[in-house]
Amino acid sequence: MEKEINAGYVITDRLAVGNAEFVIGHNEKASTQFVTWKCRKGEKDYFWGHYLGDRLAAVEDLCKRALEEIEYLRSLQPQRDTGERPGQQIKRRREPER
Repeated sequence: MEKEINAGYVITDRLAVGNAEFVIGHNEKASTQFVTWKCRKGEKDYFWGHYLGDRLAAVEDLCKRALEEIEYLRSLQPQRDTGERPGQQIKRRREPER
């Protein structure tokens, strides 16, 4: 598999959420060795870089960005108000009771 490189950083990790992807880039020679970027799924146009000093911080940032995207996508979904309360069971099928 061919290495993917953006702005001198080798893309080492990738996480897709909806139509977005978040990646970690690593460059041993850069003063800030790690970066996370966002891009559109299937494209190589990376933007909104977050530059970080160590791999764990980069992984944490990648996960935070992915979770923020999930929250954003959930906010776009229509509210589903079924009238149910947590733990409440509602009979959905009409069957004769014995």
